[in-house]
Order: sequence, then C-alpha cells, then structure tokens
Amino acid sequence: MKNILFYTVLFAALSCTAQKKEASAVIDEAGELIGIANKENFYQTPFSDWFIPNYDNYTFDEKIIEKLETALNDVTIKAFMGTWCEDSQDQTPVFYKILDEAEFNFIHLEMVTVDRNKATPDNLQEGFDIERVPTFIFYKNGKEIGRFVEYPRESVEADMLKIVSGVPYKHSYDN
Repeated sequence: MKNILFYTVLFAALSCTAQKKEASAVIDEAGELIGIANKENFYQTPFSDWFIPNYDNYTFDEKIIEKLETALNDVTIKAFMGTWCEDSQDQTPVFYKILDEAEFNFIHLEMVTVDRNKATPDNLQEGFDIERVPTFIFYKNGKEIGRFVEYPRESVEADMLKIVSGVPYKHSYDN
C-alpha cells in the first residue's frame, strides 16, 4: 500500500513538472530575447507589440488544423527565431496560434531565440544549420522529418501538415 501511494505521488509530481518547459531566455544589451523562450515571454513588452496582433489577426484553415490535431501527436519541434527579425515577428505568433488550435502539447516544443548572428551565448543553435529565422524543425522518433524556414510556401499550417504527414515538401530555400 505504501508503494502504491509513493508511486502515485511521484507520478503526480513528475506530471506537474513535465507540463511546461522552463524558459531561460534573457534580454540582451540590444533589447532582444536570447535563449530558450516560451509563449509567455512574447506577451511581455516590447515583444507583445508584434506578437499579440499577429497572433490575434491570423485566420487559419480549420480543415488543416483538424488534420494537424492528430498528425502532430508523435512530433517534437525545435524552433529558432529572432525577436529582431520581421519574418520571425510575422510567423512565430502564427506558429503558436496553429499549435494552440491543434491542441499541441507544448512539452514537445523548444523555442530558441537567437541574436542577429543566429546564435546564443551557450551555442544552442550549434549543429542545427540555422541560416535563416524563423526555422521550425520537426522530428519523429528523434529523426528530423522536415523544416519550415523563414516563410511559408502555401501557408504555415499547410506547410506544417505536409511536413508532419510525410508529403514531399521543400522549404522556401531548399533547392
């Protein structure tokens, strides 16, 4: 009986801590957010000036969102964006809105905010070949299945669905 109680409490504690990744991003000398961020970071001034309107004003394709709800189940995402970058300011709020609407489990998202050199002080970008931001990299079973780079070919949600569904997809800079 004690073991059952112990494991129940342990499981509950682990579940609570696994709900959200901790943000460690800081604002650098240039006023940009650098490091691991979460959606709440973008609701802070000055980032909220572009995040909130771009999030609120985006109209998504409901049929694609319905498909993404199941297609994203086994997917993890590593994303890179720059708070200084117009494309990141446009696409990152849209990306979050799509994930929200698709009921994505944000424990499977790591958002890395980079400086103008597309780097962080602890080199979180190292090994990911980040040339442009935003870059959203999608994984299944630890293997990269595709990436969205800078702007969509069709729409953010349509491009995401192609990537996670295994449909052939080339990002905007893929030859």
